[in-house]
Amino acid sequence: MNKELSWGNQSYQGEFILLGMSDRPRLEMSLFALVLVCYLMVLLGNTTIIVVSRLDPGLHTPMYFFLSNLSFLDLCFTTSLGPHMLVNFWRKSKTISYGACVVELYISLALGATECTLLAVMAYDRYAAVCHPLHYTTIMTHFLCFTMAAVCWISGFSISLVHIVIILRLPLCERNQIDHFFCELPAFVKLACVDTTLNEIVILSISAVYVLIPVSLIMVSYGYIVAAVLRIRSAEGRKKAFNTCLSHLMVVWLFYGTAFFSYVLPRSTSSADEVKLTSLFYTFVNTMLNPLIYTLRNKEVHKALRRLMKKS
Repeated sequence: MNKELSWGNQSYQGEFILLGMSDRPRLEMSLFALVLVCYLMVLLGNTTIIVVSRLDPGLHTPMYFFLSNLSFLDLCFTTSLGPHMLVNFWRKSKTISYGACVVELYISLALGATECTLLAVMAYDRYAAVCHPLHYTTIMTHFLCFTMAAVCWISGFSISLVHIVIILRLPLCERNQIDHFFCELPAFVKLACVDTTLNEIVILSISAVYVLIPVSLIMVSYGYIVAAVLRIRSAEGRKKAFNTCLSHLMVVWLFYGTAFFSYVLPRSTSSADEVKLTSLFYTFVNTMLNPLIYTLRNKEVHKALRRLMKKS
């Protein structure tokens, strides 16, 4: 890309070099195989959940509506990064245009933020199912489900736009090497040729407030759920209620746990390579495990799959 982009008296040619693990080609080939397997599993697993939830009438419930949203979100997230990364593993010149980098940043940030709120909504759904089983269908109406899903997507893309506006105001000067596999927020901010402390504080503060609200809602929901489960007298009833929430809890732990290691700890305690590998885990392994967590332990999905296979 030869189009020149300017910031005041500074100019830049508009093309970034993604360093990845270029100094270790054998490791890159191993990572290529890992990312390819994970990406194919993401496509298969999440597409299966969406199709089964759509075609089987027994799964036309709020839980599977939100699960389909999560699966679609994971498909979009990995597809926004995966194909270009796989191609770059085989290229000597691992470049990306300025425009493509900004789009990659915006979409990945937006989908990550959307998942934050979607997991909180799914926690509320589990709260309604466990704590108010007799009124579940009247609480979780179609209108409420669609409204909550829409709020998740709109808020995620809105908060991402705020981040993009902040970082695009930074002058990049002649720096064009991104020490990562893809355009990622902390790596992009490091390209600036000015002091970015204030920008980083603003970005971190906005993110902290945005993340704190969903995390608080999840904790409150599960506080009520635990209290309701402890009131159940039979061990079988407690086990059934707990199993209803276990898959969601595992997904929440994976999402926030790896996000914490990716964006908080690495800045002070990890090497650049560890940061990059953790981001790969966060991007591909997490999204591969989500459908497995929801399908391997879920008898309803197993039955729905068998019914669809018999019909076909």
